[in-house]
Amino acid sequence: MTDPDILADRRRIRRKLSFWRFMTIVIAIALVAGLFMRFQGSGRSGSHIARIDISGVITDDQPLLDLIADASESEAAKALVVSISSPGGTTYGGERIHKALVEAGKSKPVVADIHTLAASAGYMIAASTDHIVAGESSIVGSIGVIFQYAQAQDLLDKIGVRLEEIKSSPLKAEPSPFHEASEEAKAMIRSMVLDSYDWFVDLVAERREMDRTEVLELADGSIFTGRQALKNGLVDALGGEAEIRAYLKSRDVDDTLEFVDWKPADDTASLFLGAGAASLIQRLIGMPASLATEIDRLSGGKLFLDGLVSVWQVGEQSESFELGRGK
Repeated sequence: MTDPDILADRRRIRRKLSFWRFMTIVIAIALVAGLFMRFQGSGRSGSHIARIDISGVITDDQPLLDLIADASESEAAKALVVSISSPGGTTYGGERIHKALVEAGKSKPVVADIHTLAASAGYMIAASTDHIVAGESSIVGSIGVIFQYAQAQDLLDKIGVRLEEIKSSPLKAEPSPFHEASEEAKAMIRSMVLDSYDWFVDLVAERREMDRTEVLELADGSIFTGRQALKNGLVDALGGEAEIRAYLKSRDVDDTLEFVDWKPADDTASLFLGAGAASLIQRLIGMPASLATEIDRLSGGKLFLDGLVSVWQVGEQSESFELGRGK
C-alpha cells in the first residue's frame, strides 16, 4: 500500500473515532440530564398546580391514567388542572378518565380548562371535574347518542354480488351492511343507544348538580359556545388562568403557585434515560425516539380506535356511539 493510501485510511479512521467520541459525549450528557430530571421530578418537587393536557382523540390511555393518579397522590401538587381540546373518542377511554378525575377530586381541587373543543367524551371528562372554565368561543356539549352503520345492499345488487349467511341466531352480527336490518335488530340497537344515553345524561346531571330534566333539554346532541354553555349550566366560568386561580383561591389553594405541566414519560426512550434525555437525543440526531409515538402523531391518533365510540362529528351535532372500528 502506498503512503497516500495509508494516510487516507488514517484520516477515515480518525473521522470515525471523532464521530463515535462525539456520540458518546452526547449520550453521556443525555443520560445525566435524564437522571437529573427524573430525580428532580421535572419541577414537581415544590408546591405547584399540576396541569395535564388531554387533547385529540380520547382512547384507553394508561400512561395518562397513571399521570392523573400520580398528580392526585402528590403532596406537592396542590390542585390539578386538565386542559381539554378534544372531540371525544372511545367511550371506555372517556369512562376511565372520568373515574380517575372523580377519584382525584377526593384529595384536591380538580379544574377543567376547555380550550378549542370539549365535546362528547371530551365533555364527559370536563364534567368529571369540580369546576369548568371555557373560552367564550370554545365548543362545548354534544350530549346525545347515535349508532351508525353503512348499507351497501343496493350497490352489491348493481354489481351482481350477493352475500350468503349461516348464523346461530337471528340477531348475530346485526345490523349488517349487506341487508336491511330487521325490526328486532333495530330494537336491539335502539335499546343499547338509549341505555348509553341514560348513562351519559345521569353522569352530567350528577356532576353538574342539575336536575335531570334540565340536562335532557340540552342532551339532544347540540353543541354550544362557551358563552351559551355558561348560561345553560354546562360550564362555570369563562376565561383562562386568572379564572382558574380565582376558583382555586376559593378552595384555599395559594393562587400564586406556579403551573407545572405534567407529561407522561416516553416508555421506549425513557426506560434508561428519562423523558428529558429522550427529547434531547431526538433533537440532536433528528430522529424520533419512539416510532410508535411518531406514527400515532402522524395519524392524528386515529389508527387504532376500536370499540364503542363517543365522538362529536362535524355536521352531525351528535354523540356517536358505534360498535366496531371507529372513524
